[in-house]
Amino acid sequence: MCGIIGYIGSRSCLDIVFDGLKRLEYRGYDSAGIAVLHDRHISITKEAGKIDNLKPFLSQLPAAAQIGIGHTRWATHGTPTKENAHPHISDRLALIHNGIIENYRELKQELQDKGVTFRSETDTEVIAHLLGQELKGGTHPQEALMRVIQRLEGAFSLALITDQDDQHIYLAKQGSPLVIGLGQNENFFGSDITAFVSYTQKAVFLHDGECASVGRNEVKLWNREGQELPLKTTVLQWSPGSADKQGYRHYMLKEIHEQPRVISKTTQAFAPEGVLNHEALGLNSIQLEKVKSIHIVACGTAYYAGMVAKYFMEPALGLPVNVELASEFRYRDPLLMGQGQTLVMAISQSGETADTLASLKLAKDKGCQIFSICNVAYSSIHRESHGSILMHAGPEIGVASTKAFTSQVLCAYFWSMAAAEKLGRLSAKDKEARLQELKSLPLYMDQALNAEEHIAELANSLYEYPNFLFVGRGPNFIIALEGALKLKEISYIHAEGYAAGELKHGPIALIDKHMPIVAIAPHDAYYEKTLSNIEEIRAREGFVIGIGDEKDSRLRDLSQLYIPTPKMNNPYFQAILATVAVQFLAYYIAIKRGTDVDQPRNLAKSVTVE
Repeated sequence: MCGIIGYIGSRSCLDIVFDGLKRLEYRGYDSAGIAVLHDRHISITKEAGKIDNLKPFLSQLPAAAQIGIGHTRWATHGTPTKENAHPHISDRLALIHNGIIENYRELKQELQDKGVTFRSETDTEVIAHLLGQELKGGTHPQEALMRVIQRLEGAFSLALITDQDDQHIYLAKQGSPLVIGLGQNENFFGSDITAFVSYTQKAVFLHDGECASVGRNEVKLWNREGQELPLKTTVLQWSPGSADKQGYRHYMLKEIHEQPRVISKTTQAFAPEGVLNHEALGLNSIQLEKVKSIHIVACGTAYYAGMVAKYFMEPALGLPVNVELASEFRYRDPLLMGQGQTLVMAISQSGETADTLASLKLAKDKGCQIFSICNVAYSSIHRESHGSILMHAGPEIGVASTKAFTSQVLCAYFWSMAAAEKLGRLSAKDKEARLQELKSLPLYMDQALNAEEHIAELANSLYEYPNFLFVGRGPNFIIALEGALKLKEISYIHAEGYAAGELKHGPIALIDKHMPIVAIAPHDAYYEKTLSNIEEIRAREGFVIGIGDEKDSRLRDLSQLYIPTPKMNNPYFQAILATVAVQFLAYYIAIKRGTDVDQPRNLAKSVTVE
């Protein structure tokens, strides 16, 4: 969940490490800190709050330092205070950590019994003191690191510097992401490539159980047994400029506006010249003919993308599709058919979501085929999969997912088309019609974006309401869930999504003139039923904000406020267009409330801890 970065080279490290922390701020922003090693002396500064709070104190560190590590925190153990901020120190070392140490209480008690004094409430400080004791005994840092990680239970990516060795930074990985960037007479590391992609696009991805020493001119990798491992270098295809705001007020707003381009790039990648690219869609890496059931596992917005996918996957493939929260999946002892008969599909923007990754490992142990939809190449989930689709969304920096959701639904749609084609369930005529719809979808998405100014105006009369309900049917029930999540995430307003037909089974008791209800009702197979549900709301003086077709006078008449969307015949694409409306609604209500849109409180972009 936290973000870590480090540099060793011939340049001053301060700006490089601080810049890397800014790029990693989406992973956590409760506190931040930097430690540097200069003239065999460790200097450290850290502050609670966002990374910019740290900047005035960088002058306290030696400007000539060429070895540095930095950390931005998403609090797990201990409140967001300066004392709990990383790096943590012990004797002659400084340590940063991303992850959770599950047995830290036992280790802490052991250390306290030996007279060790703790300065923080964190699990990380336990690791620092364990390493400090090893180094105090004269153990080489590499050996000390190997001894200590054998005692740790849980997930971690660690980095330490020590005044006993001013030529290296030492790393270890288990469960949490960690990647090394290779430069010329300098090297980097980070929680992901965005930390250093401005400086190099050559990377080495660490696997679980691996450790590394990073020097100015060399990197060495070894396993838990101390055996040196060969370096496998990957050349990244990632543009540093793609993570800039490009003139938009927030990353989230930029990413909402990028959705037509994402759709276009996705179509070009997966269906060039009207031919479904089975290799790019990962079908050549799995044995589809063996599959008798599909389980989609995901968290948060990715889970909702999976729920939309279920609507079109089951009829396309003629197979049962279950969509499960990854955080629940592996704890309920799921019934999975081995020998490749169950396909478990993970959806994760970062490719590092801890619960989703753990679910894949469980399914793999049970003999399932593993497939994934990810936005980050070489991420842990991508590497763990037998087959995968890499999204063409580009980096998504805003914590509240927007373009990634659209991309995930589209990737699943393309995959289901190609899978149906491979199984002989997709006719040439149907394929041509669907691809033609896909080609026109970016144009309709552009039209949906035109509602932005209107929605911004509506937000002026909505932002003070403390509660919202979102309702829809079919795929738009899932968009109602996603719309409620977006509003909760960035405006801190309580909101819930419901299937419109479920209102009468309880939630209708909440409805009165003080309760805004966002009703998503395009002209689809559910239209008449949804309108009946909206009539029930109006009969109880409910305050209806309708989202529907531009020319729908019936829905408009039932609504106190109305958000028009373009009309498409494909119900799944129509749902994507409605997504734009709920994204803008959440965004502009949050703006009116003055919240931090890109970095909402208590959240982080990539959830790499359980």
